[in-house]
Amino acid sequence: MFKCLNVLELAMDNVIEILKAAGEDTRLRIIALLNNGELSAGELSSVMAQSQPRVSRHLKLLSEAGIIERRTEGSWVFVRLSNSEPARSLTTQIISCLNRDSFVLTRDLAKLKEIREARQERAHKYFEKIAPEWESLRKLHQPEGVVEAAMLAAADGRKFDFHLDLGSGMGVILETFSKYVKRGEGIDTSHGMLNLSRLRFDEGDNKHLSARLGDIYSLPYGNETADLITIHQVLHYLDNPAAAMTEAARVLKPGGLLLIADFAPHDFEELRNKYGHLRLGFADAEFSEWCNLAGLKIQSIKSFKNEKNASGLEVKLYAITK
Repeated sequence: MFKCLNVLELAMDNVIEILKAAGEDTRLRIIALLNNGELSAGELSSVMAQSQPRVSRHLKLLSEAGIIERRTEGSWVFVRLSNSEPARSLTTQIISCLNRDSFVLTRDLAKLKEIREARQERAHKYFEKIAPEWESLRKLHQPEGVVEAAMLAAADGRKFDFHLDLGSGMGVILETFSKYVKRGEGIDTSHGMLNLSRLRFDEGDNKHLSARLGDIYSLPYGNETADLITIHQVLHYLDNPAAAMTEAARVLKPGGLLLIADFAPHDFEELRNKYGHLRLGFADAEFSEWCNLAGLKIQSIKSFKNEKNASGLEVKLYAITK
């Protein structure tokens, strides 16, 4: 009998569908593996030494039962356990009943460890490649920890159901808010950055966080989905920041919070020529105009200057509501 869950309170058809989908060896193994975090279909295939078409068929059944969530990233398919009820409660209880010392699960977890170590190696190689430019850029403006702390303060201790971080990079902002959200997801266009963020989530207690490939101008979410959206040092890379803010407004719930951190106007042409910045900062009046067009309202603006570099860049933090 399941503990901590009265299955009679759930719709019987849903319970039966979930238990039928979970009640098969391979699918049970998949559920146990996904309890350790998001994986690609290819990674699951490698762990279980089964063909990808066979694994995909099992994933389809688990998805149809609502046990897992699937998403595509180019030619890859990533999957994770669903946070929706009643599937999440039932799978939690199923996992608690499994013997983690069984030969099959022990072997699967050992192989999963190898997969993650390979992922970690790829991520580290990518970061070693970009680290010199990353550090030289960071020295120009206020240390990130100060801005991250200010973003948390702007949230004022609120709890959020769904945090969406646009241009999530290494996943730092998602991790910053991890204790205050039920689920957090990042959108980025760089496969290298996505690997770095997944590594960060694997190493921490952040199973409720994930990152995916996506277009900031056309977000893969319905209207009024997220109650917290963050855009940290991203808009200056875009050719149409106003359109990105309008799309963020579409996804933001009424009463939700949008936090944007970016540079104030500056004349560091080096950032345009060397780092690909399309905009050299933004004026408050621009943000005010974009917010009006998107049906948003600026609640507060805070400024941060690099105390160690008087000629450095000024960062602005905008707290915006819908």
